[in-house]
Amino acid sequence: MKAKLLPILLAAVAWGQAPTALPTAWTPEISMQVQPVGDVGPSPDGKWVAYTQSRAVIEAEKSEMDTQIFIAAADGSHRAQLTRGEKSATAPEFSPDGRYIYFSSERSGKPNLWRIPVDGGEAEKLTDWKGEIGSFHVSPDGKWVAFAGMEPRADEEKEKKEKRDFRVIDENPKNHGIWIVAAEPDSQGKRTPRHLDTPGHATEFDWSPDSRAIAFAHTPTPSAEDWPKADISEVTVETGAVRPLAATAASEHSPHYSRDGKYLAFVRSTDPARWAGMDRIVLLTRQSGEARELPPTFDEAPALLGWAGDSTRLLFSEARGVAHVVYTMPIDGPPTPLFEPRRGTLQTGHVNATGTAFGFAGESSNEAPEAYVLKLGETVPQRVSSANLDLPKLPLGETKRIAWKAADGLDIEGLLTYPVDYETLKHYPLVLVIHGGPTGVFQDSFLGRYGLYPYATFAARGYAVLRVNPRGSGGYGRTFRFANMNDWGGKDYLDLMAGVDQVISMGVADPDRLAVMGWSYGGFMTSWVVTHTHRFKAAAVGAGVTDLWSFTGTSDIPGFLPDYFGGEPWNSFDGYYNHSPMAFVKGATTPTLILHGEADVRVPTTQGYELYNALKRQGVVTKMVVYPRTPHGPREPKFLLDIMQRHVEWVDKYAGK
Repeated sequence: MKAKLLPILLAAVAWGQAPTALPTAWTPEISMQVQPVGDVGPSPDGKWVAYTQSRAVIEAEKSEMDTQIFIAAADGSHRAQLTRGEKSATAPEFSPDGRYIYFSSERSGKPNLWRIPVDGGEAEKLTDWKGEIGSFHVSPDGKWVAFAGMEPRADEEKEKKEKRDFRVIDENPKNHGIWIVAAEPDSQGKRTPRHLDTPGHATEFDWSPDSRAIAFAHTPTPSAEDWPKADISEVTVETGAVRPLAATAASEHSPHYSRDGKYLAFVRSTDPARWAGMDRIVLLTRQSGEARELPPTFDEAPALLGWAGDSTRLLFSEARGVAHVVYTMPIDGPPTPLFEPRRGTLQTGHVNATGTAFGFAGESSNEAPEAYVLKLGETVPQRVSSANLDLPKLPLGETKRIAWKAADGLDIEGLLTYPVDYETLKHYPLVLVIHGGPTGVFQDSFLGRYGLYPYATFAARGYAVLRVNPRGSGGYGRTFRFANMNDWGGKDYLDLMAGVDQVISMGVADPDRLAVMGWSYGGFMTSWVVTHTHRFKAAAVGAGVTDLWSFTGTSDIPGFLPDYFGGEPWNSFDGYYNHSPMAFVKGATTPTLILHGEADVRVPTTQGYELYNALKRQGVVTKMVVYPRTPHGPREPKFLLDIMQRHVEWVDKYAGK
């Protein structure tokens, strides 16, 4: 009975509270009821759609996301939950004949591959893997499953037990190779994986249409710093022979064979690769080996989805302003939009094996995420899931796109969410939220979903919320995305302040009740705001970069800022110093909440401690909360709930009514 209770009731039990009456306004606890959907993929014949649905499990000794696989007919009927259990099931993929759905799960204690009949029943375990498993794909003939993985090292557990588990940095990387396992057991009832001797660390891969070869992207190591060194090779399944397909000084990734086998499409960066991103789709003719770049896309950051069934065009997705759009790229012409949401945005899933339909998760500011399918040639997608139809029907603040001119004339836009029951001529406290990246982009997503920032709760409590896409953001073209090079805290900061001034001039925001918050680069910018102005009454810095020099020396991506600032810190000392919030912390006065994950290797926790101690020693009101086990992005539901609650409480206390 307990497992069937609504998450909000589970939360009440977890914190020792009695369940309360039905809610009348959004709260962080209600946001935890939202169930995201993902991995939406139609069957080869287009008649069925598989997708994942996740829910937050918040119980006395549990704080985890439970993800399970659902299936529905393509017309939205016959919805059913296909997998169940204590452990999640992820990455659903149909078999070529449509009889099975393959998936990954830790239900056996370690990540392994499974399959389950589409019409239900018991799941069958395909592998008994003891090491690591990454992505997997079923061969077009249905005979094999390939996966990226690594066997456990022989002495690893013994070394841990004997307290000899020291590490030599950059030595013996845990590279994933390509393995294949038979879809059907042999005469002994076994499926023994076979290793294909592939170079480096295998990441994305694709089967050739004849199931004889696999094209795969690979980097020297799994390091987050190695993505600029990605190449593409092809391995012949029968012989294990490997040959390079794309091995330039640029970064090459995302290989996709055309359905007729004539081409291999992939994405290639500039040479050298840039962290802000500048990519083109490349078409390789397999017979001749000739490769040519296809026309540039709007944002020059395409994400390949696959091929249409006739092999004359590719499908890709890309951000465009506050929405994601799906495009087609002909092999001999410029890209054109295939599906652009009339409102809201989408998160793409998968093109089916025959290239006749694709799935995606769609949402808008006032519509919770659901799974959709669109058949190629049609214009109206079909909703197939019912993940969030039973959410409480509570009022949400209206969200509008607003635009303004930056100080130098550049066009900037953002999303303004009005307070619930907004009244004209009345001024409201304003919360400025700054995204990460800096190449992130705020899109018209559901206000009520759980996450770092409880937008719906702020609106319900009488706050206006402004989400700005300043220069440096994705979704507005390459020039815009590169416009903050050597200038973090410069014109991007002015873009944000101009947005705040715009909302004040509209008569919405009260200039004496302003709050600011952000995570990662958003945390950097929030730190910059509080060290450069006293106009904000409350601030919350999440996993913020506060000292560019020490960040570069301790992060897992030490090459990131040298790209943005034109050189290493020892060669560009003034640039790093003059753009570090810590250089300007003297005299800061804004009450500041600092939140950081203890296992964050992207922005190490020391960045938060630097700001915390500097503010504390100057007598500034400050509080720092450190979350154990937490990487750069918090994952545990209890931590996410706590972060949302703390944001609301901090703003209420220092910038509220």
